[in-house]
Amino acid sequence: MLIGLALIGGILAIGWLAGHYVQRFAMWVDGLGVWGPVVFVLGYATLVVAFVPASILTLAAGAIFGVALGTVYVLVAATMGAAASFLVARNLARDAVERRLAGNTRFAAIDRAVGAEGRKIVFLLRLSPVFPFTLLNYALGLTNVRFADYLIACAGMIPGTLLYVYSGKLAGDVAVLASGAPVAKGPGYYALLTVGLGATVAVTTMVTRLARRALDEATAASPVSASS
Repeated sequence: MLIGLALIGGILAIGWLAGHYVQRFAMWVDGLGVWGPVVFVLGYATLVVAFVPASILTLAAGAIFGVALGTVYVLVAATMGAAASFLVARNLARDAVERRLAGNTRFAAIDRAVGAEGRKIVFLLRLSPVFPFTLLNYALGLTNVRFADYLIACAGMIPGTLLYVYSGKLAGDVAVLASGAPVAKGPGYYALLTVGLGATVAVTTMVTRLARRALDEATAASPVSASS
C-alpha cells in the first residue's frame, strides 16, 4: 500500500514538472526527423500517465506529421497512456478502494453496472468532453470494466483526436501552437461538441438506470434490507 502511494505521488510530481515543458517538447519533436514519431508517442504516453493534459501535443501532431499520420500517432500514444494509467489504478488502488467501500451497496451497484456495460459506457465517456481524459483513465481502473473492453472502447477518442490534429494541421506551425495562440474553431468543433454533450447525457442516463437496476437486485437479495 505504501509503495503504491509513493509511486502515485512520484507520478504526480513528474507530471507537475513535465507540465512546464510540454510546449518545448513539441518544438523539439518537430526537429527530430525520423525519430520524431517514436519520441512523440513515448513522450505523449508518459504525459498521459503523469496527469499532464496533452492537447497541445495533439494539435502539434497535425503540424508536424500531417492529419493521417498525426491522428495515428496520437491514438497510439493516447491508448498506451490510457492503458498504463488504468493498470496502475487497478493494480495499486483497486483493493484499497474495495476495502474502503466494503458493504456500500450503492457503490457496488454502480461498479457492477459499469462492469456489465463497460465497453459501451467507456466508449460514450471517450466521446464526452465533460470528463477529463487523464483523470478518467485512473477512475475507470477502479471499476469492474474489463481491460479488453476498456481498450476497445478507446476508439471513442477517434473523432476528437481527428478534429484536434486537423486543427493543428491548419495552424501549420508548431511555434505558433507552442506560443499559446488560439486555434480557430470551425463547424467541426461545434458538431463534435454537440455529439460529445449528447454522449454525456447518454452515459449518465445509462449508468443511472443500470445502477438502479443492480441496486434493486442487491437490496432484494439482502435479507437485512428486505426486512428493514
